[in-house]
Amino acid sequence: MNSDKVSVFAVGDVVPDWPNPESLFELAVPALRRADILFGQLEAPFSGKGSLQKHGSRNISPEKVAALTYAGFDVMSFVGNHHLDRGKVAFLDTIDTLTRNNIAVVGVGRGISEARKPVILERKGMKVAFLAYCSVLPKGYEAGPDKPGGAPMRAAVSYEQLDWQPGTPPKIITLANKEDLAALVDDVTRVRPLADVVVMSIHWGVHFIPAVIAMYQKEVGYAAIDAGVDLIVGHHTHILKGIEVYKGKVIFYSLCNFISPWTAKPGSQARKIYKVKEDPEYPNYPYPADSRKTIIAKCVISNRKIERVSFLPVLINKQTQPEVMRPEDKGFYEVLSYIDDISKDQGMETKLSVEGDEVVVHT
Repeated sequence: MNSDKVSVFAVGDVVPDWPNPESLFELAVPALRRADILFGQLEAPFSGKGSLQKHGSRNISPEKVAALTYAGFDVMSFVGNHHLDRGKVAFLDTIDTLTRNNIAVVGVGRGISEARKPVILERKGMKVAFLAYCSVLPKGYEAGPDKPGGAPMRAAVSYEQLDWQPGTPPKIITLANKEDLAALVDDVTRVRPLADVVVMSIHWGVHFIPAVIAMYQKEVGYAAIDAGVDLIVGHHTHILKGIEVYKGKVIFYSLCNFISPWTAKPGSQARKIYKVKEDPEYPNYPYPADSRKTIIAKCVISNRKIERVSFLPVLINKQTQPEVMRPEDKGFYEVLSYIDDISKDQGMETKLSVEGDEVVVHT
């Protein structure tokens, strides 16, 4: 990367829960280490403490944080639907573990003020601010004045019958929580003068269902950009979602999973609801086939503003490793075509083009 430019790379959900977690990153590390700043979404606590909560899933042995330093992560969001899965002690232990390993944590804290506090990183004289929120918080996972948790960006849901015939699909209406959205806008407004570029991470969206973008996502995304956000990176849905350009700013609605192996088959009610079909050839990756397509989002900052936004197509292999595709690989165009299709499905006529080993998002 040129000395006068700063590159920010972002990936989706990361759970390095594996006997040799560094091996999961092996194929992607050459690409990841080209970043001046690498961002990811941590999906489970790093702690041997605490106990399984009502909505709990899994935790990661704290020594496995070494996989994140090996990959080169500089900043991670921890706010999601799993950050309190092992209770407050494990939650705080995770923040301390990441911090001790020089990985800045955003979106969570010992109270709401800390959870809303931005992380600002400086590279080559340019400052990049990160904010993080969650729209899929289990009850009680939100931070309070003196309560550990995450920064909320909740939404309400209602249904409108479109066809008079009973049993027909309704219109699903989702509206952003006004207080949460006002607080988010206030956060952006306050950090805007302190940084050259503002990146917002958000755990949101409709998981497992291809293409669909919920109403509240556009409401929140547009409001964030109107307030001063330069780039939005979404995650949570376990599949890729479309890419939209709004007022010259890019919204990656979902980056999909990046590292998410399972040594034991998860028993999730959601998997039954969404009829997730697993592939026996991917025994440690029990997600739909669409979940094997993922990306590394990238932006290049020059002259204190985003000059270019692009992504690297990635496929998850049978060893659950993300493998970066090149234009000579069939998988490169599988990912590109999929993103193009799901974006158009949601009315987003985003222009994409291949330049070198990347897919450029035209703004």
